[in-house]
Amino acid sequence: MAKLIGNAPNQVPTNADLGSMAFEDRTNYITKGASVHQPYRNIIINGDMSIAQRGTSVSGINSFGYYTVDRWQFGTNSFGGFTMSQDTDVPTGQGFAYSTKIDCTTAKTPLSAGDNCQFFTKFEGQMLQYLKKGTANAESLTLSFWVKSNKTGTYIAELYDDDNNRQISKSYTIDASNTWEKKTLIYDGDTTGAFNNDNNISLTLRLWLASGSTFSSGTLSTTWTSLVQSNRAAGQVNLADSTSNDFWITGVQLEAGTTASDFEFLPYDVNLKRCKRYYYTYVNGIDQSIGIGVGYNNNKVYSHVNFQVEMRAVPSIITSNNTNDFRSRKANIDTFDTWDGIQTQTKNQSIPFSSAQVAIATGEAVWVETNQATALLAFNSEL
Repeated sequence: MAKLIGNAPNQVPTNADLGSMAFEDRTNYITKGASVHQPYRNIIINGDMSIAQRGTSVSGINSFGYYTVDRWQFGTNSFGGFTMSQDTDVPTGQGFAYSTKIDCTTAKTPLSAGDNCQFFTKFEGQMLQYLKKGTANAESLTLSFWVKSNKTGTYIAELYDDDNNRQISKSYTIDASNTWEKKTLIYDGDTTGAFNNDNNISLTLRLWLASGSTFSSGTLSTTWTSLVQSNRAAGQVNLADSTSNDFWITGVQLEAGTTASDFEFLPYDVNLKRCKRYYYTYVNGIDQSIGIGVGYNNNKVYSHVNFQVEMRAVPSIITSNNTNDFRSRKANIDTFDTWDGIQTQTKNQSIPFSSAQVAIATGEAVWVETNQATALLAFNSEL
């Protein structure tokens, strides 16, 4: 099929577009009203919760961070306690293998004014230019997802414009306890405030799970407006009011237009590479190869790492820092604990380590690898 619409998903093809389509595709569109979609119409990465490079479960969460499933942050402002996990409880017959489960393990009720609990994901401005935000032709957005909880009632899904401090919120209701339900929300296009065309945060999708009066004492802002804190999550239930409360979500899709299309399943390897733009686990565990290291001076070795995809920005290095987690091999095996820094590159890195045990001349080569099951070397360029 011919490429119809550049970077703008869900646009109806023109006569010229139809003329360039294969006969079968054109016939299907005209006679059956088939919807024509560009690949990657889902703005969200890892909406099916299938990638979890950091691990599958973290307990005792009472602050915001990236914990399990890639591209999704979760947390609270230091109240209560939660376990976040990649789970296999999914809606039947929909094609999903995983969901994210959020389990309240330490309750808090009533909430303090500033208390909030959110599950959210962020987007680069350069990925959103086709939405034409800030112009008269701004695209509407449709959010769809599957959700399940024993805590029924009203929940809030917010779009926040990080560039212009604007937001819009929509409510949805979990009607039946512990039953998978599909929700669809439509957000009008915003004719005010363009997204910056760069690799920084421009848009955040926030799924509220609890909100104190600071965020819920006003009237829900269901149209785009300058940020008013009290209008962001009015009506939101408190998922933290009982340790019996659980929340599952999967199949999250955000797309241009006013109609929710079927969830766009991507091949696992494609989804993984998209996630590695933001976080990349290079090695995790024992006896894993890191690569060749080259001696520099004063017992220092530089080891070169090539990323599978170019990262969003110069990453920070994440390492386990446990005693003897890593080793180098020359005539002898020498262990070391930490990496000393990182260079300003997005496609690869030369990362140094030093150890009194490493007796190596400048230019001399060693082999570098992990030494213990606790070893971790990862790179982070999350928004």
